[in-house]
Amino acid sequence: MQMTNFLHQISPEKVIRGENAWDEGKHLIPSICKHPILLGRSNSTAEIRKLLARDLGELCLTIKEEKLDYDCCEIDLQRIYLLYKNTNCDGIIAAGGGKVLDAGKLIAEKLHIPCITVPLSPSTCAGWTALANIYTTQGAFIKDQSLATCPKLLIFDYSIIRKSPKRMLASGVADALAKWYEASVSSRNSNDGLVQQAVQMARVLRDQLLINAPEALRDPKSNSWIKTAEGCALTAGIIGGIGGAKCRTAAAHAVHNGLTQLHFDKKPLHGELVGFGILVQLTIEEKYSKNKLAIQARNQLHKILKDLYLPTNLELLGLNSSSNYDLKKACIFACKSNSDIHNLPFKINYNDLISAIIKTDALDSNIKHITNSNLAAKIK
Repeated sequence: MQMTNFLHQISPEKVIRGENAWDEGKHLIPSICKHPILLGRSNSTAEIRKLLARDLGELCLTIKEEKLDYDCCEIDLQRIYLLYKNTNCDGIIAAGGGKVLDAGKLIAEKLHIPCITVPLSPSTCAGWTALANIYTTQGAFIKDQSLATCPKLLIFDYSIIRKSPKRMLASGVADALAKWYEASVSSRNSNDGLVQQAVQMARVLRDQLLINAPEALRDPKSNSWIKTAEGCALTAGIIGGIGGAKCRTAAAHAVHNGLTQLHFDKKPLHGELVGFGILVQLTIEEKYSKNKLAIQARNQLHKILKDLYLPTNLELLGLNSSSNYDLKKACIFACKSNSDIHNLPFKINYNDLISAIIKTDALDSNIKHITNSNLAAKIK
């Protein structure tokens, strides 16, 4: 008999998705807020934000535009909060990648106003979830933070998202694939029906991504692109909402969190680190749970990551100059007492993780000759 009640923040109140979703979705915004902040960061998306601001102005909204200086970090969050806490600001419209969307949700919660998310890439499910990651000004992961609500409205416009680099989509695929590889392990012993159903959704999502992702990168006008982009940005969020904390992360994201503590020759995307983290997790499973299927799963995953031109070793991640001391530092962080790596069904310490990362890196000898610049050139 269930003795504990669970609170789920499953989804945004409304989701509009389609080829010109912004044109329809923008008309819902005046019923949500009249004096919103339009939040963004990247110079590469400045022109899109300019068009969004123009459209909102035509709806007689009073827009205040704010730009983040860093990844989602306390300095920006506090700066914007103090700037608007005593004003008539009544909404946040976060338009950008995952870190912008996370920052928008956090600021909205701090100001007690609704958040509207407009993803400008399919790289994460941050536009969907009641969860945010907080980083240092250097981009090192600090913690994740649960939020009181999911966004009020999510506008997923294919025509806007299609403008983002292919690398963003590939990164989103790696991050979404982690839903299956992590949830299937972390919830293995759960008898919670919703968790079990969420894990099966993650399995279906994995299969669809394995089938559709290569064509999605080749042809952004294909149905495969729609399935893949929505799988990364929407379905992955549903899985986390239904499954809750027991159906989210394990070693793959812990590896991401640890590696962000290091200095990169060229900074990788969130999903690129997570994809490598999945490979490391499968190496761990192979050794510590004697799971022979992990070898087959790692080989299958390795192939799809290569097909998507995603980094599969430390050199391609921009960590070629990292020392053994650096790697130890990352693994100690990844194995902190509150780390999700301890959702694995066996005990693991930072020495175990160092060994797994080194082995995973060594297994990738076939593509060691590809440089970061070669990889970037292929995926642009």
